[in-house]
Amino acid sequence: MNGSEVLGIVLSAPETSVSHMRMNMVISAWACLLLGAGIIFGTNGDAFALAVGAPISIAGAILLVFALGMPSEAAVDPEELAAWAPDAVKMPDAGRAMYRVDTSLDPPIKTSILCGRCGHLEWRDGRKPAEYDCVECATTLWMAEEE
Repeated sequence: MNGSEVLGIVLSAPETSVSHMRMNMVISAWACLLLGAGIIFGTNGDAFALAVGAPISIAGAILLVFALGMPSEAAVDPEELAAWAPDAVKMPDAGRAMYRVDTSLDPPIKTSILCGRCGHLEWRDGRKPAEYDCVECATTLWMAEEE
């Protein structure tokens, strides 16, 4: 990899931020419109306020037209969502074994438990159990609900 490829990877937006780009642009456009109008109408005919507020309002209007013209966010494929699984990777110890628990919100409710010490991933039906010992490395990850 050369330097420009690495820079492109570092500066690229994460995949999760793409799904909310349209809404973020609409909110930004309205913020520009309101800010520009507030600057213009908040002063009594000041030329400097007009010189600052007008471009902000015009940029907001252009941004709003552009954002509303974007395609709407794509819906998530239910099959792809049901097939999701966390990466089975080891996590650093932080005074004790770390773990990750993910529970689906839609039926069928399933819970994945990732042991950070050995990287073992296990799936259970239903919600998070009250206690769990890793079957791979026999580490107690939690004994009771910690809140």
